[in-house]
Amino acid sequence: MADTKSEADRKPRTGTRTKREIERKYDAAADGTLPDLTGVGGIADVVGQGVTDLDAVYYDTPDERLAAASITLRRRTGGAEAGWHLKLPVAHGTRDEVHAPLSGNSGDSGGSDEVPEALRDLVRAHVRGADLAPVVRLRSARDVHHLLGGDGAVLAEISVDGVLAERLGTGSGTVAWTEIEVELADGGDPALLDKVDKKLRKAGVKPSAAASKLARALAETATGGPGRAGGAAAREKPRTTDGTAGGHVLAYCRKQRDALLSWDVAARQDLPDSVHKMRVATRRLRSAFKSYRKVLDRTVTDPLGDELKWLAAELGVDRDREVLLERLTAAVDEVPRTLLLGPVRARLQVWGVAGRADARQLTLAVLDSERYLRLVDRLDALLADPPLREAAAAPAADVLPGVLLKDYGRLAGRVGDALSLAPGQERDTALHEARKAAKRARYAGEAAKPALGGPAARFAKRMKAVQTVLGEHQDSVVARGTLRDLAVQAHAAGESAFVWGLLYGREEADAAAGERELPEVWERAARPKVRSALGG
Repeated sequence: MADTKSEADRKPRTGTRTKREIERKYDAAADGTLPDLTGVGGIADVVGQGVTDLDAVYYDTPDERLAAASITLRRRTGGAEAGWHLKLPVAHGTRDEVHAPLSGNSGDSGGSDEVPEALRDLVRAHVRGADLAPVVRLRSARDVHHLLGGDGAVLAEISVDGVLAERLGTGSGTVAWTEIEVELADGGDPALLDKVDKKLRKAGVKPSAAASKLARALAETATGGPGRAGGAAAREKPRTTDGTAGGHVLAYCRKQRDALLSWDVAARQDLPDSVHKMRVATRRLRSAFKSYRKVLDRTVTDPLGDELKWLAAELGVDRDREVLLERLTAAVDEVPRTLLLGPVRARLQVWGVAGRADARQLTLAVLDSERYLRLVDRLDALLADPPLREAAAAPAADVLPGVLLKDYGRLAGRVGDALSLAPGQERDTALHEARKAAKRARYAGEAAKPALGGPAARFAKRMKAVQTVLGEHQDSVVARGTLRDLAVQAHAAGESAFVWGLLYGREEADAAAGERELPEVWERAARPKVRSALGG
């Protein structure tokens, strides 16, 4: 929608701009007729904007890795939005669209056919060392109509596109079709799309089976040769779980690999919480490799687990500081104003921003590193040819409960060891080890949910409760270390260290309360007995 996008645009430092695109696609009748939409969902008028000729060339790797990830990269001329467009999936019918201008200023026909570096960087983890080359050319005649509200504001845009798709590169073939596309205006109510959808269906218009024009073009011009129609995904074993332990574990690992790559793109854009989500996917993968050693050969997965541990640690530098800053800021906010002695907030702010730019550069350096890209290659290779052990062929219901019980036993031992120690540094370390075991048991339970259902879900919930208490304790340990550093810095600068000492004492008291709470939480987590709940 050429005229309604600017308000939602994001302009990252790469020089590109990004918008959220919410749309629905339909197969149109051959004549492209539309039902009258006046009065539907507050639509007061439907105003034609004329027909525009669009010419788009889509780029991908030879084995179509971007298509396998539902990512499209195109260079389009014609219309008000000529340029490079990278479309990233968010949810069904929703994508983030990153725009970059055509190189040069010679109009629609000008500019380079080299993929802009800013867009190439965003998909580096998907593409890695492969070339990006034209795979499909789409020429469209777009008949655009604006759906206006009573005040004349654009609510949505509906277009009838006559499309001619041509396979490029090593393939061949053409296909033509007509489709209807309805795109919500920025800030619009998604409920409008539901109402328009109902009207279109009543008129006999059917939703498109393809997620995008490119997906349809690839499917309908596929030759069936190597690297065609499915790309990287086609090189892996079928994604059906088939009821076996191996099928379920591999499905979980694929899900985490896909999440890792999806959040990689978001992290490169510096989107909120993206690094944290990427780190979680990394940890879940590593945990699965550890827990399900009975299913996957550890001689293959252990080295990968070591690399995943490295990645999680590198990604954690910025995230851990951010979380700690939020905790300390909240703690300072709770201190009565009469007790805020010295420039407490200013010192905390300085500590919080110190190193933020360096941390961001470190994250990008890690994501661009050969070590990380090799890790992703190795994950792909493992999923394409998994190192399955004998137990992988057994029914999931026979194998997975034993895995959960083993992780539970490990956690029980570590909790018992920690509670047997006197309060102090040694006990803090033991509780931290118990927290890691609780997280591993929780992840194993979550991975088993599709196969075991309720028992695995309840197991994971109990383990999460234990992890939460232990996590709060560990956060307190880390916070106390930072508070001591801040107190030392304040004292050296001639400032009062009173508030830092006060907060240190509060953290110490909170940690002690958590330690007293742990036995009760642990008892609840084990009732009803885990072994009985899992049928062991």
